Amino acid sequence: MREDVEALDIRDVTANWVNAIVLQAQIDDRIKALADLAHTPLFFGRLDYLHAPGAELAEGGEGEQFYIGRRHVHDAEGDPMVIDWRAPVSQPFYRASKADPQDVALRRRFGYTGGELTAYEDERLSDPGEAATVSKLLQQEIERPRVGPMRDIVATIQPEQDEIVRSGLSGSVCVQGGPGTGKTAVGLHRVAYLLYAHRERLARTGTLVIGPNRSFLHYIEQVLPALGELEVKQATVEDLVSRDGLEVRGTDPAATAVVKGDARMAEVLRRAVRSHVTPPTEALMVVRGSRRWRVPAYELEEIVAELLARDMRYGAAREALPQRIAHTVLVRMEQAGEAPDDRVQDAVARNAAVKAAVKAMWPAVDPAKLVLRLLSDAEFLAAHAEGVLTAAEQELLLWPKPWRSVRAAKWSAADLVLIDEAADLVERTHSLGHVVLDEAQDLSPMQYRAVGRRCTTGSVTVLGDLAQGTTPWATRDWGRALAHLGKPEAAVEELTAGFRVPREVIAYASRLLPEIAPGLAEVSSVREAAGSLEVRRVDDLGAAVVAACRASLEREGSIGLIAADARVPELEEALRGAGLAWLSPGEETTAEVRLTVVPASLAKGLEYDYVVLDEPAAIVAGEPDERTGLRRLYVCLTRAVSGLTTLHRAPLPPSLTP
Repeated sequence: MREDVEALDIRDVTANWVNAIVLQAQIDDRIKALADLAHTPLFFGRLDYLHAPGAELAEGGEGEQFYIGRRHVHDAEGDPMVIDWRAPVSQPFYRASKADPQDVALRRRFGYTGGELTAYEDERLSDPGEAATVSKLLQQEIERPRVGPMRDIVATIQPEQDEIVRSGLSGSVCVQGGPGTGKTAVGLHRVAYLLYAHRERLARTGTLVIGPNRSFLHYIEQVLPALGELEVKQATVEDLVSRDGLEVRGTDPAATAVVKGDARMAEVLRRAVRSHVTPPTEALMVVRGSRRWRVPAYELEEIVAELLARDMRYGAAREALPQRIAHTVLVRMEQAGEAPDDRVQDAVARNAAVKAAVKAMWPAVDPAKLVLRLLSDAEFLAAHAEGVLTAAEQELLLWPKPWRSVRAAKWSAADLVLIDEAADLVERTHSLGHVVLDEAQDLSPMQYRAVGRRCTTGSVTVLGDLAQGTTPWATRDWGRALAHLGKPEAAVEELTAGFRVPREVIAYASRLLPEIAPGLAEVSSVREAAGSLEVRRVDDLGAAVVAACRASLEREGSIGLIAADARVPELEEALRGAGLAWLSPGEETTAEVRLTVVPASLAKGLEYDYVVLDEPAAIVAGEPDERTGLRRLYVCLTRAVSGLTTLHRAPLPPSLTP
């Protein structure tokens, strides 16, 4: 298939050089999408139907056989050899069961080792004499060692996951899922499915995956390309709100960041933007040729009041104002017997006197300068925050020392979100067709609004776990979060079956749930791994950590050493002294280097076959409050796929004490 595309000659089929460039770019993208992936088989399953799909289910009907794979594959004549996993005919591979065979006689799963076919396993779903069994190949695929970036799960998608993956483009979905339930994979595979089902529409409107940090995005970046999808953009919230010339160079105290992230700031900004509108105090005189046309102040005031009442974007209303004034002048011209047309109206709108009046009544607003003034000028802030923010909250917002200019200011991440909100009040933000928002529980209401602006005319897949919220403003209720996002009608789905974390490990971590997320359902892991959890108190923590890392490296797979951010330099020095090489989060593991040192603040969303967890008490103490610290610890405890070794010198949190 790739060779066929490479052999295409477009010299005689393009009308001009522009078409040639566009067509060649499309061909290049197609070639990339058809690239061979090492250790990735073209098919992983087979379905034998009792009857041809779509045919009447009558006795004696002829069945049909389909191989299921990551993408569609056809032979030299164009006949299909492998069916894309997203096609409707492939759906029973994930949904069919002994209780509901969906006209499937046989489901075959193929097992691979390093890209080589090594096993297969059959389930005769329509045979009443065969009992239902648990797939060993499915279990082995789930438990396969994690080396390198995150991989796709098309061979192991579970029925409850498949329902979310195949949900329609028009509806938004929020997935609440505990550690190891596959919510990130579900979100990514939903994007792949939507691109398959609605390719033309999403090609026009665009798709975006939003992650918590660069390390996380690097970890997941190969999943969609492995499925042949190359056009999906990836970004952090900070990337979304970044503006030319403005960088995050400052940080906010937790209390200040909470206020800046509060949804009430949207009203403060709205008032501040609209405060620039000044009602006219005198009439406008428009000179055209030998005639003078007068627009009284009260008529100008009516025009301004009407535009304000329509609650348009500030910039759109500013552009409409000269045309409204010009229309009023044209009415006077018609009353005087003239017959002006649209060209005359445009000329009047460009008249110097009209421009000057518009500038006085509806001046241009620079979003960054507006936020700079709000955070610097106590009187200006008080005027627009009255009845919205308390005096104490206003005090938290004000910079101790005002910055002289937008360029000189040390903006924080929360400040850029405020600027983004102000920019949207001035000019509408471009909307995408679909957005995936991962680790959403850590977003503030204002950050939700920033994401929501990017999908006002599209849909969104929200992924998160309320128990893993580790910011002072962490989400406590998905209903409120979805309202801030502008998608209050989104369906909330909960994944409770765990496929990554061993049962012993998730049960240990779940002891924290009553303190960090009361009422949240505990994850029930389908994986049993005896001896997967070890908790030890040691005297020499550094030496014990090095020894545990050495022991883990004797096993197959990736190793993560997770520690409080403040302890990372000390542990890296101990590893260096022991001659052990390591990687930083986001760097790809290799056969030579499989150990990654992970600061607790970056552990979210990552996974390793074996985890060595250093000093839980230090992880808890590294956060502003105990609840946030325990949530951070919950995240760190649930990164292991095969085994967790927890080493401590200080006492453990009471709920984790044996």
